[in-house]
Amino acid sequence: MRSIAPWARAYILCVALAGAACAVPAPGAHTPWAALALLAALYAGCEQITRCRAIGRRAGAPAGGLGTFFPVLLAAVFLLPPAAAALVAVPGALLARVERRPRWVRRLWRASQLALAAWAAAWTHGALGGRDAVAAPDFPYALVPAGAAVLAFSVVLTALDGGILATAERVPVRSAWRGLFLRSFAPVAVHGLAGLMMAVLWRSPYGPLAALLVLLPMGVSCWVFAQYHRERAAHQATIRALVQAVDIKDRYTRGHSERVGRASVMIARELGMADERVESLRFAGILHDVGKLGVPTRLLRKDGPLTPEERRVIELHPEYGHEMVRGIGFLGEARAAILHHHERIDGSGYPYGLVGRQIPEFARVVAVADAFDAMTSTRSYRRGRPVAAAVAELSRCAGAQFDPVMVAALRRALDRHGWHPAVTSDTGEVPGPREEAPGVPAAPGTAPR
Repeated sequence: MRSIAPWARAYILCVALAGAACAVPAPGAHTPWAALALLAALYAGCEQITRCRAIGRRAGAPAGGLGTFFPVLLAAVFLLPPAAAALVAVPGALLARVERRPRWVRRLWRASQLALAAWAAAWTHGALGGRDAVAAPDFPYALVPAGAAVLAFSVVLTALDGGILATAERVPVRSAWRGLFLRSFAPVAVHGLAGLMMAVLWRSPYGPLAALLVLLPMGVSCWVFAQYHRERAAHQATIRALVQAVDIKDRYTRGHSERVGRASVMIARELGMADERVESLRFAGILHDVGKLGVPTRLLRKDGPLTPEERRVIELHPEYGHEMVRGIGFLGEARAAILHHHERIDGSGYPYGLVGRQIPEFARVVAVADAFDAMTSTRSYRRGRPVAAAVAELSRCAGAQFDPVMVAALRRALDRHGWHPAVTSDTGEVPGPREEAPGVPAAPGTAPR
C-alpha cells in the first residue's frame, strides 16, 4: 500500500466513514462509559503486550492472519451496545505498532475495520437477546447469540479484507475472497469462547477482576503459539540457507531444489499423506542435493565428460547430505530421502543398492520428483522436455528405476494442477555436468545428478 491506488483510497475512506458512523451512540442510548473505557484500555494493553519481544513479535495473531487479540474485543461485543463495542476497538488499533508504510493509513484501516465488525457482532448479539442471556447467565442458550455474533464478526472481517486485497493489493476479484473466511472463523471462534467467559464473569458477583483471569490461559496459549511459529521460522531459515548455499555452488541447477520440493508435495497429497509428513517431504525435496556442498566445485561445473573417479566422487553427495542434516531433528523422514533418493527399484542405484520397498517411501517420492524436474527444466545445453514426454519416460522406467505408485500419483497430480517449469540457468552460463533424463543413457562419464 505504499502507493495507494485511487480505488483503494476511496474504499478505505468509505470504510472509515462507516466505522465512524457505527461508533456514534444512538440518540437516547445509555452508554456504560466506565466499562467502555476499561475494556478499551484493556484491549489496547493486550495488543501492545502481544507484540512484546519476550512473547513474540505477533504472539496474539490468530492462525488466520488476523493480527490482533480478540477475547477482550469480543467480550465488549457481548457486554456493550453496538456503538460502544465499536469504540472499544479504536484506541488499540490506532496505537498499534505498524511496520509497513503508510502507517497512518494502515492504522485507520484497521480501526475502521474492527469498529465495523464489532458493531455488526454486537448488533447481532443484542438482536438475539444475547446480553440478557449473559447476565442471567442462561446456558446453553447463551451460546446461540454468541455464535451468531462471532459469525457476523468473521463475515464482516472477511468481506472487508477481500475488498482491500482487490483494491489496494490488486488481487483479482474472483480470488480476493477465496479462503479468507475459513482461515479467519476458527481462531475468531476460539477467541469468542474466551470473550464469552469474560463477559459472564464480568456480569457475575465476582466482577471485572475475575473476568481478567480468563486472559491468563489465553496469554499462555498465545505464548506457546508464538514459540511454535518462531521455531517454524527458524526451520524455514535453516532450509533457505542450505538451499542458497547449494544454488551458489551449483548455479547451473538454480531453482531445481524448490521445484523438486513442489513436485514432491504434489505426489504426497495425491497419496493422502498427513500434513506433517507433506511438510517433511517438502523439506526432503528441497534438500535432496544438499550433499553437493561436499563435492568439489570444479566437478559440479565441469563442462564435458567425467572420469570414473570423478563420477564416484559425485555419487557420494547423498551420503554427504545425510551427514550434514543428521543432527537436524525437525527433518524427520526427510533425512532418509536425502540419503536414498538415487536408489532404484531394481537395486542398481546408489549408495547402497536397495531394492523395492527397502527404499524409504520419501526417497521413492523424491526420486520421481527429481527426475521429472530434470527432464522438464531448460538447461543451457538443451531445452526442457514437454510434460507429457517426461511423464511417458517416467512411466516407461516405472518398476525398474521408479516406484510405479509414485509415478501414477504424479501423473494424476499433473492432470489436476498442471506444471509450469522455469529456466534454471542463465543463457550465458557455462554448463556443468549434464543431468540426463531417466532411462536415457548419459554421455559416457557424465555425472548422475
